[in-house]
Amino acid sequence: MELVVIRPQPQPQPQPQPQPHGLGGVWSSWHRKPKNPFSSYSYSYSYNYNNRAKAKTNVCKASWQELVGVLVFSAIPFTAVKAIANSPLGESLQRRLLERKKFAVDNSANFRALAQKARQQSLWYGEDRPRWLGPIPYDYPPYLTGQVAGDYGFDIAGLSKDPIAFQKYFNFEILHARWAMLASLGALIPEILDLLGAFHFTEPVWWRVGYSKLKGDTLDYLGIPGLHLAGSQGVLVIAICQAILMVGPEYARYCGIEALEPLGIYLPGDINYPGGALFDPLNLSKDPLAFEELKVKEIKNGRLAMIAWLGFYAQAAFTGKGPVQNLIEHVSDPFHNNIFQILN
Repeated sequence: MELVVIRPQPQPQPQPQPQPHGLGGVWSSWHRKPKNPFSSYSYSYSYNYNNRAKAKTNVCKASWQELVGVLVFSAIPFTAVKAIANSPLGESLQRRLLERKKFAVDNSANFRALAQKARQQSLWYGEDRPRWLGPIPYDYPPYLTGQVAGDYGFDIAGLSKDPIAFQKYFNFEILHARWAMLASLGALIPEILDLLGAFHFTEPVWWRVGYSKLKGDTLDYLGIPGLHLAGSQGVLVIAICQAILMVGPEYARYCGIEALEPLGIYLPGDINYPGGALFDPLNLSKDPLAFEELKVKEIKNGRLAMIAWLGFYAQAAFTGKGPVQNLIEHVSDPFHNNIFQILN
C-alpha cells in the first residue's frame, strides 16, 4: 500500500483594501493589522506616495496655452482701466469731469446734508433708536450715538471707544456683510438648481467644490459641458487668477472713491456707499430717508448672512451635506433630523 500525503496549498493573502482618509484622493490602510506588517505597510506607503504625487499634479494640470489664456483674462479688467486712463480717451474724460465736477461736488454736499436730516427723522438712528436688549435697562456705551446704520449700542468688548477704530471696524463689517450675502447666494443657488433638475453640476454642494478641485475634477459653469475657463484648472491657477482679479477692486478700495476719476467717473458718496450710476444704477438714494433705512436693512441682512455661514460650516462638519438638503430633511422629519439627534 502506498501512502499519499496531500499538502494543503497555501492560500494567497488578500491585499489590504485602502480606506478613505485625507484629502485629494489620498488613501490610507495603516489602521489594518495584517500578518506581514512590513510588506503591507510598504504597500500602503507606496499607495499613499503615488496618490499624493497624483494629487500634487492636480494642483496645476493645464497646458501652457490654457494657463496663459486664463491669466490674461484675469488681468484684463485692471489693465484695461490703466490703459484707458493713460490714453487720449482718458484725458478727454478727465477734462469733461473737471468741467462738471464743481456742480457734482455741490450736489454731493447737498445730499449729505439731506442724509443727516433724514437720520434725525428716522427711528433707526439717534438716541431713541432700538437697542439690542430692547426694554431691558442697561448702561449702553456713551460713544455709540446712533449715527451709523445698525448701531444698536452693542459693544461689550469696548472696541469702538476710539472713533478712528470704530469707523475702521464699521467699514470692515460692511465689507464682510456684503461678501457673506453674495457667498450665501453662491452656496444656495447651485444646490437648489441641482435639486430641481434645472442644471446638473459636477458638484453642487458648496464645500465639496474645493474638494473636487483637489481631486482634479473639471467644473463646468451651470453644468454645461465645455463651459469652463478656470474650472478646468488646478487650485494653484485658480488662486493666482483670484489674486489678479482682486487687484483692481482692492486698489480702488485703498485709493477711495477718487480711484475712478481717471476714467472720468465721479462718485458722490463715501467709501461704503459710493453712489452714482455705477454703484446705484436704480437710483435708490434719490429719497434720503428711504436710503438711510435701506442702509439699516443692508447691515441687518448682512449680519444674518454672516451668522448663516457659521451654520453652513457647522452643517457641513456634522452632516457632510449642503444647507438646502439639510433644510429639506429637517422639514420632512423635524423630530429626527435636528441638531440634537446629530449630536447624540
